[in-house]
Amino acid sequence: MSLRITFITAGRILRQLLNDHRTVGLILAVPALIIALISAIMDEAPQVFDKTGLILLAAFPFMLMFMITSITLLRERTGGTLERLMTTPTAKLDLVVGYALAFGTAAAAQTAVAATVAFAFLGLDTQGPTWAVFLICIVTSLLGMALGLFVSAFATTEFQAIQFMPVIVVPQLFLCGLIWPADQMAGWLQGVSDALPLTYAVKALTEVQLNPDVTADMWADLAVVFGAVVVATVLGAATLRRRTN
Repeated sequence: MSLRITFITAGRILRQLLNDHRTVGLILAVPALIIALISAIMDEAPQVFDKTGLILLAAFPFMLMFMITSITLLRERTGGTLERLMTTPTAKLDLVVGYALAFGTAAAAQTAVAATVAFAFLGLDTQGPTWAVFLICIVTSLLGMALGLFVSAFATTEFQAIQFMPVIVVPQLFLCGLIWPADQMAGWLQGVSDALPLTYAVKALTEVQLNPDVTADMWADLAVVFGAVVVATVLGAATLRRRTN
């Protein structure tokens, strides 16, 4: 692995993102605005907002990083950029880590803006430290990035890449505990929920919400999410191969 090539890859992806002002707006502004809307809707139930708003801080990076990564990688595949890179000494790990750094930086900026709005202006409150919330949200965003990297290999158009969201992203949002507590779902759905990595991100956030100190359960849940990131990244790296049209 070459750190120089890794940082060059990360810088190239970040420049592409910065040159797309709509994408920058999508990443930075939209999550904070929607969380503000949820806060207004739940104005009479601040305790409900504390739980829902906290989960959304992780759900948005997960969802948006999946969408942006899958589309970006698809463009690089169909545009020939990836094929040209794979004919150079650039290793797969250089590319994958470069993408992770770039999208992780974008997710960190998104989390910083959304969390600042939520905690400073919307009254979001947790018993635990805010740095733990940031850490969980960033790892969750890397999960979205890794899954987007993987599914981009199975799409030939941007429309097809978006169609993977109802298959990969939406079920996790429904079953992670955002809409309804997982332990109150049908038994077989609880089993499905336990198999989905986003569920463990929500469990980790719940630990931060309820406990003033960082708990072993939070670290265990976060380790599951990070393990899913590693698995999805390895599967995604396996699809990075030279393709000739």
